[in-house]
Amino acid sequence: MAVSLNDIKTKIASTKNTSQITNAMQMVSAAKLGRSEEAARNFQVYAQKVRKLVTDILHGDGAAGSTNPMLISRPVKKTGYIVITSDRGLVGGYNSSILKAVMELQKEYHPNGDDFEVICIGGMGADFFKARGIQPIYELRGLASQPSFDEVHKIITKTIEMYQNELFDELYVCYNHHVNTLTSQMRVEQMLPIVDLDPNEADDNYSLTFDLETSREEILDQLLPQFAESMIYGAIIDAKTAENAAGMTAMQTATDNAKKVINDLTIQYNRARQAAITQEITEIVAGASALE
Repeated sequence: MAVSLNDIKTKIASTKNTSQITNAMQMVSAAKLGRSEEAARNFQVYAQKVRKLVTDILHGDGAAGSTNPMLISRPVKKTGYIVITSDRGLVGGYNSSILKAVMELQKEYHPNGDDFEVICIGGMGADFFKARGIQPIYELRGLASQPSFDEVHKIITKTIEMYQNELFDELYVCYNHHVNTLTSQMRVEQMLPIVDLDPNEADDNYSLTFDLETSREEILDQLLPQFAESMIYGAIIDAKTAENAAGMTAMQTATDNAKKVINDLTIQYNRARQAAITQEITEIVAGASALE
């Protein structure tokens, strides 16, 4: 069935409008990405300092093994996973990659589902698990593209309280790590118990010496929850940076596809118009010949 010229013009106009929207969304995501990358870089400086501080207090001269429950592995009856996704689509495969990986984890390590708890940051993840009969024990929606610590403080402190109350015995964060504009890596990182504070990982030329006014254990009781909070917050910032990069890439791809469709429709329109003109000329010539 032949397509009319008006139909083709309507499709061209509609596709141009769509490309303008996706182009605008691409520029917005690019601006968000720039701010997110800067925030992530700034946070890394803070995170490294806090990690160094905790490590030095924990392994400093005269330090004995700590009895803090956040440092001691206990028998694992349940495992908690913080799953970070977006609140909406239009971010390419950002959400599907992380959700698929979490379901594979659940299938491999928690086939019965009784020892598996999910905490969701982002509506896409929460809705995904609910649709599969997995009820998140806590969820957070509507997070800004560059969240402040105050925005996520409640869910972070609540998660740490759940661990301290033995609702689960180990905690992992599942998220997409931002590598560059085109690449992200799915990561599953253990947050609790804190087991990776290696005293040999720091620069040998830099060390701290502390005069402690209270006991080392009392300081760790206050400092370790803050350290765990900072690690989780860092994962959220990293995930949001990857989300903004995925959104920018998806909108750029959509804009490029729209331009290709417009070019194809323009060629189709010109051919249809040429055929219509040729038909009109043929009819005029035939009419003139009939009058002779």
